[in-house]
Amino acid sequence: MIEHTLSVRVRYCETDAMGCLHHSQFVNYFEQGRTELLRAQGGCYRDMESAGLFLVVVRLQCSYHAPARYDDLLTLVTRVDNVSAVKIEHSYKLLRGEQLLASGTSTLACVDHSGKVVRLPNSITKAWNVERASPAWSLKIRTGCCNSISER
Repeated sequence: MIEHTLSVRVRYCETDAMGCLHHSQFVNYFEQGRTELLRAQGGCYRDMESAGLFLVVVRLQCSYHAPARYDDLLTLVTRVDNVSAVKIEHSYKLLRGEQLLASGTSTLACVDHSGKVVRLPNSITKAWNVERASPAWSLKIRTGCCNSISER
């Protein structure tokens, strides 16, 4: 499995009135982890988007185990758990030292400008050594802000 580790320091603007990392920021950290994992593997979201391909979050789950506080130095471990012809599944662990603060999972689907589900680009499947002969997926995805449903 492909894994990437990222150090993140909790900034004051990311905390709530109690000085804890706001629950919404965990999702931002997960996105940062996915982006840096792809970059470390030689991929680039900007290049994908320029080519008209987008990775949209179709499922996201986060479990909170303990609070993080302002100025804590955290470690985010992002892992690719599964890649198919059209989707990528990640898992996350956010740690302060050895203490697990949060864990989560996400599923991203590859779509074009119109929101139609399309195959992942070769750059991703090559970077993660995935066989292109993956079975076809039949799925309905609610995409982007237009909330249209695309089928494949």
